[in-house]
Amino acid sequence: MRRVIGSLLKDQLRNVRISEAADGRSALQMLKSADAEGKPFDFVVTDCHMPNMSGLDLLRAIREEEGLRDLPVLLVTAEATRDMILAAAKAGADGYIVKPFNADTLRTKLQQILSKRARSRRTDSSVAIAA
Repeated sequence: MRRVIGSLLKDQLRNVRISEAADGRSALQMLKSADAEGKPFDFVVTDCHMPNMSGLDLLRAIREEEGLRDLPVLLVTAEATRDMILAAAKAGADGYIVKPFNADTLRTKLQQILSKRARSRRTDSSVAIAA
């Protein structure tokens, strides 16, 4: 899934640095390291269901970290249940996409989120994908 999302993002965004993590724990470490090095990510796309740390737990951890808490996070999942959507909103998700989705859906959702956030104003954006 992360390779598919990465491919879709590369097709949609020209000057974007994409980094991938196999699970939420690895993603959190990657995000913290990049922030500490002064090269923070501008956006996170994460699957809700991953080994070691779920996407929801990753989102909660991001919201608890001082340097990461304002980072826009898009959750991707196969579940469209009311409980899952409410849990995502409560945890602070900026957006939610249900699989399967296409490039237009991903692009539209990213544009909606980024237009609400002033953080990503640079032309050389970076996206972390955890799936």
